[in-house]
Amino acid sequence: MLEIHHLPGFVSYEEGLRIQDQQVGAILGGSKPDTIFLLEHEPVYTIGRLRDRSSLREVAMLPHPVFETNRGGQATYHGPGQLVGYPIIDLNPRGRDLHRLLREIEDALIRSCGVFGIDAGRRDGLTGVWVENRKLASIGVGVRKWISMHGFALNVTRESLPPFLAITPCGIDGVVMSCLESEARRAISIDEAAMVIAGELRRTFG
Repeated sequence: MLEIHHLPGFVSYEEGLRIQDQQVGAILGGSKPDTIFLLEHEPVYTIGRLRDRSSLREVAMLPHPVFETNRGGQATYHGPGQLVGYPIIDLNPRGRDLHRLLREIEDALIRSCGVFGIDAGRRDGLTGVWVENRKLASIGVGVRKWISMHGFALNVTRESLPPFLAITPCGIDGVVMSCLESEARRAISIDEAAMVIAGELRRTFG
């Protein structure tokens, strides 16, 4: 069984972590099924717990706060116009395979892009979803007792893109961030994107 919840409004990053922690505990306790939360965050930069924080560039100059978190990976941005997905999935019956989880998330997002007429795919050695050399979605996961946390961030509207210019997204020099609207060449709302993505995630994890 799988539940998918699209949360309304803008959710703070701290609240997003609280929701994930609560759901992990409920799944461990046997009171809740695997759940995926879809939401938009209030503007924030995040980075994994790393010594190398150079991907944040000049932290004091950033237009939004920075939050250090327990996912893997370098700096990224979350904010309005971007759909964030948090799959809280019990990986124990799924072989405790994080790489499989990453590929499944990528597959669901790539299929979702196809619904919008976007020919998205992977790049060798780089996690995420791309159109040629342009990055549409970043993915970073963590686990607690083999329950997954964190997940993906898919840029939907053009509003999501400017804050990336202040950092080196995911620590990849020269990366160009793009969004569904730019690639599809039409307006796409968060609600429309969430409906399509929820369907593809259900196909994958339901």
